[in-house]
Amino acid sequence: MRLAFWRFGKDRAVVRRALAKPAPAAAEPASAAVSPAGDLDLPALGHALMRRRSWIIVPTVLAFTLSLAAVNMVTPRYKSEARILIDGRENVFLRPSGERNEERNVVDPEAVTSQVQLLLSRDLAREIIKKNKLAERPEFDPVLQGFSPLKSLLALFGIGRDPFSLTPEERVLEAYYERLQAYAVDKSRVIVVEFQSRDPELAARVANSIAEGYLVLQQNARQEQAKTASQWLAGEIENLRKKVADAESRVEDFRSKSSLFIGTNNTSLSNQQMGELNTQLNNARALKADAETKARLIREMLQSGKPIEASEIFNSELIRRLSEQRVTLRAQLAEQSSTLLDNHPRIKELKAQLADLDRQLREEASKISRSLDNDARVAGGRVEALSASLDQLKKQASSYNGQDVQLRALEREAKAQRDLLESYLAKYREANTRENIDAGPSDGRIISRASVSNTPAYPKKLPIVLIATLATLLLSSGLIITGELLRMTAPRAAAAPVAPQATARPPVRAAAAETRDEPETESEPEEVEPEAEAASIAPQPEAPAAIGEIEQLATELRRAGADARKVTVLGTASSESMALTTLTLARLMAREAKVAVVDLAAASPTLTAVSTDPGAPGFAELMQGEATFSEIITRDRLSRVNLVSAGRPGFDRTQLQSPRVALAIDALLSVYDHVLLDAGAASDLPADLLTAHARAVVVPDASMADDARRVMCEQLAAVGFSEVTMLTKPCEPSDAVEPGPRVVAA
Repeated sequence: MRLAFWRFGKDRAVVRRALAKPAPAAAEPASAAVSPAGDLDLPALGHALMRRRSWIIVPTVLAFTLSLAAVNMVTPRYKSEARILIDGRENVFLRPSGERNEERNVVDPEAVTSQVQLLLSRDLAREIIKKNKLAERPEFDPVLQGFSPLKSLLALFGIGRDPFSLTPEERVLEAYYERLQAYAVDKSRVIVVEFQSRDPELAARVANSIAEGYLVLQQNARQEQAKTASQWLAGEIENLRKKVADAESRVEDFRSKSSLFIGTNNTSLSNQQMGELNTQLNNARALKADAETKARLIREMLQSGKPIEASEIFNSELIRRLSEQRVTLRAQLAEQSSTLLDNHPRIKELKAQLADLDRQLREEASKISRSLDNDARVAGGRVEALSASLDQLKKQASSYNGQDVQLRALEREAKAQRDLLESYLAKYREANTRENIDAGPSDGRIISRASVSNTPAYPKKLPIVLIATLATLLLSSGLIITGELLRMTAPRAAAAPVAPQATARPPVRAAAAETRDEPETESEPEEVEPEAEAASIAPQPEAPAAIGEIEQLATELRRAGADARKVTVLGTASSESMALTTLTLARLMAREAKVAVVDLAAASPTLTAVSTDPGAPGFAELMQGEATFSEIITRDRLSRVNLVSAGRPGFDRTQLQSPRVALAIDALLSVYDHVLLDAGAASDLPADLLTAHARAVVVPDASMADDARRVMCEQLAAVGFSEVTMLTKPCEPSDAVEPGPRVVAA
């Protein structure tokens, strides 16, 4: 979006066409009022209506009288309604299984519509007609009222139906459905049943009978369904019983022939024997390994001369006695060694006894080791015997595998037949129970019964009389006005060519602009879009360019309210002049509103000087995540205006093209009453950022020509601004606004 609108030479032809075309506002009313000689003469029409008021009053009064008499002659009808709720819930207390945790069935709109059609069914209608004896009432059977020549004559011309051409049932059903209306309440599962009759008690009674008959019809349908299901299940159960008996007999016959008998734990005898032999084999192997290990450890201790420490050695009674004697001798040896030398006979005797005890201990340990070897050999023999028996059973079981497969297939078939029979028996018991229940569950329940009405539902006297009276009044008035218009337009057709001078004069401003332009070449005039014509009126360079202009603009923006929440200030003046103009306008608006100024052009020295925090970050740092939203908002030192900069000096202006900038501005709009965007020349800013729901305030250069200003306003309006305001000149430092009730020079 670029604002190079002040280049006058390039857009000279566009300006000339926009200014030379007269404003369409003066030409459009000519279609309704062309000139004083051809305008629509409303006073004349009023006088015509007054002159012929009798042609309006008489038909209107006559229509009022006839409609009032007609509505009083018509036999009134009274309407009563009953309401039914379709909840689709089973009565769990009446179910055979007594399941109380059953979830509610989902009732969709199609199901509710289907129930409405069930209420309108002919079977239910015949039951209601028979129950309430409607066929005996003249209201429902016109034949009972006698012969009507008028109805017969109308039937000959095909306007009506001759009652005598219909059967009595058809006549009563036609009158019944004419007075019955059933519909579903929107966004609910409630059905309304309305019935009209000349007798209010009959209307209420029939409406309640329809609701009750509907529930009885549902219950009968469910009982009939249960009866049909029980009859079908009974036949299937008899067939299944025979099939189950045959399947189980085949299983037992095949088992006896193949000797595949079942032992404990529902396993075959061969498998059970193999399991027991496998357990015994494992125990024998464990005993053998245990005995061999113990014997080997004892031999190793004997060979190494180490003390024999084993549970089998300590459990021997002889070894315990020998150990006790050895302990006693060692105590005596220690006692004698304290007084006698080693060569003393007593010392030698004690040592000889200790050596003999050690020899006996080793011999006893050798015996225990040999006994453990014998136990290991016995366990080995048992392992061999059990292994041979297990191998024999495996060979025998392998020969039974094919027969076992056939047996399992027969058992599966028998089990499937048995399960199917049990499920059919359960369903048969449930269906039989439902069939015997007198009050079966239904899909609906009555939530509102019909009551006797005292107010007629038909005819609506007041609306009918008002509509007939007003229609007659308007029709008679329209006929008189049409005749008067035809009479008034007849002579104007001949006088129309007599007024060629009644052309609209072009505006003086447009003529002055043409005198300044170069001579036009002969070419066909081009049409200008309505937006360009409307925008060409916005700039007014003849207005005084004083500080009062900015005050007037500030007052206008404050009064605009929500229409001026977002104001974009842009133009061709210098950046400092635009910043000063934006700040002056914001200070004037901030006297009565919350205003924020967003500097999108550059880091202006003017805005930096008046900011309470000149080094504060801006939108660029916010887009990069280096600053928070509260850190980029500063205050004006001299007013209540809040300031937001584009970024610190040297920032990357491509950050301002991010879509998040528009989100940040929307956040400011939700907090402040007015947000002013200082866009500068707007050379690198997205158009949507500046034009979305925004008004434009253009700050032109003082040397900018008038026609270039108009072109600039036209192009800004075409870009998308809701309204464009062109100032006469930028605000100078001498026009700066200080806070306070007055405007003073800086």
